[in-house]
Order: sequence, then structure tokens, then C-alpha cells
Amino acid sequence: MDIDEIDNRLLQTLQKNGQATAQELSDALGLSPSQAGRRRQRLEAAGLITHYAAQIDPEQLGLSVQAFVQVHLGTHGPEAARDISRLIHSRAEITSAWTMTGEADYLLRVWTSDLKALHRLIHDVLLPHTAVARVQSQIVMDQLKSDAPLPL
Repeated sequence: MDIDEIDNRLLQTLQKNGQATAQELSDALGLSPSQAGRRRQRLEAAGLITHYAAQIDPEQLGLSVQAFVQVHLGTHGPEAARDISRLIHSRAEITSAWTMTGEADYLLRVWTSDLKALHRLIHDVLLPHTAVARVQSQIVMDQLKSDAPLPL
């Protein structure tokens, strides 16, 4: 899909405010509201815009511990990968997960209410899994930069 400068500015605006109205997009892009709305719809239909979401303050929900957990498998193969994937998707405290190159097989971003909850996730859920050989965690002390918009 060809993206022109106006589409680029539209995407930048929506990354900052996914609830921008057609009028707000119109003002930001110098287009009529209907033109701005049609451009948004075209980018959505093309799959470039995949979804809209609200950013929620984790501390307001009692989630005070953020950690990154590296999972090292002892067993590899399609069955182990499916089992780990099911486990990852079944746990709400795992908010994102990546398969990795290098020493660790998976990197998990987790949010828990406290250190005891993180301990339970690691020791009662992850380590007992038959495919998991080792887990290493890093607790986030402070987030210097929030999840930022993609560079356009």
C-alpha cells in the first residue's frame, strides 16, 4: 500500500490519540472531515491500523510490579512451543511475549500486584512447566520512556 505524507501525518496523529474525531483529524491534516475520515477508513481496511486501545495506569489498578521474564526451554519442538504459547495466553499478568534469538527462548513482560505475585507466577506457573529449564527475571525500577508511537 502506498502511503503519502498526509497518510503519514494521519498515522502519527492517531498514534497519539486513537479517539481523534474526523474534525480533529481534519484540523491536523488540512483536509475536510469527510476526506480525513475516508483516509482513516482506507488505512483500517488495508490492515495498516490494526486496533485502537486505551492506555490504563497500572498503579491505579493495583499493579505495582512490572518485570521482564526470560524463559529458557529445556525441550524444543512444535509441541513444546504450542504448550508454552497456550500457557502465555492463559495468564493475564503476562501482557506481552516475544520469541527470541540468543540465550533465552521467550521474553515476557508481566505486571503483578506485588513481589509475592511475581514469585508465584515464576515458581508456581512457569518453572513447573515440563518444557521450561530456567527462568530469569528483571524487575523494572522505573520506565524512562513509555511505549512510544512507531517512528514514521
